[in-house]
Amino acid sequence: VQPVESGGGLVQPGGSLQLSCTVPGHIFSTSTMGWYRQAPGKQRDLVARITTGGKADYVDSVKGRFTISRDNAKNTMYLQMNDLKPEETAVYYCHVDLGVLGDLWGQGTQVTVSP
Repeated sequence: VQPVESGGGLVQPGGSLQLSCTVPGHIFSTSTMGWYRQAPGKQRDLVARITTGGKADYVDSVKGRFTISRDNAKNTMYLQMNDLKPEETAVYYCHVDLGVLGDLWGQGTQVTVSP
């Protein structure tokens, strides 16, 4: 089982993108989920995460610009990204926290912020 991401692409600085991640229902409904990103030559870092109850946390650099959400009826998590900056160019990964069972990662989706 692997999460399926979509929504990446090329956007100008200041632009917006929405990422989506779909996971099979029996996993989605019971798991905290998150978005990570990894720029070339850098480590993979947490961007935002959301609990099964909808509590969201963000890294400071994206607060006020990014919004993480989940639609339990569609087994889908979203990341709305506004006012994107060139330094946020990275591969964005969907993460599913399975607790003691480990975790799942999506294949990643490229986000490029460039004039």
